[in-house]
Amino acid sequence: MATGPRYKVPFRRRREGRTDYHQRLRLLLSEENRVVVRKSARHMQVQLVAPKPEGDVTLSSAISTELKKYGYEGATGNTTAAYLTGLLFGLRALDEEYESGVLDIGLAASSAGSRVYAVLKGIIDAGMDVPHNPSVFPSDERIRGEHVAEYVEGSNLPEQFEAVKKKILSEFS
Repeated sequence: MATGPRYKVPFRRRREGRTDYHQRLRLLLSEENRVVVRKSARHMQVQLVAPKPEGDVTLSSAISTELKKYGYEGATGNTTAAYLTGLLFGLRALDEEYESGVLDIGLAASSAGSRVYAVLKGIIDAGMDVPHNPSVFPSDERIRGEHVAEYVEGSNLPEQFEAVKKKILSEFS
């Protein structure tokens, strides 16, 4: 480890691997609201965050555990739940009259077809304006959960997906 008078200790959140300050600065300089997508092993969380001089302000949010209110009984950390969470978030944000934002995935690896991009597809399908490249979205079969229904007998994930999607859309129309 480097020592001496010229050694600079990184910021605490950088040392903990929680913040990429170069990326954060670029996002803040854009002066647009950020669509912050965070994933864990079991859940997906989406927030619309506005930068303010005194600190970031959350304008709208959704978390995958809220899908239970709409009749979703599957796991809340999969691609299907990610899409539905994005759809719910997008409709809420539009209902609160926020129409655009820029995607912030934090330190998550950017992999085409990942859950982060399933959330983005849900947000785009809701009608929000977020700059994106459609080639990174997961396939529609994967979003509906057909890949799970193939090897899990008795899985009704595709039917459940359609029912929950219809219920979410009916609430905001």
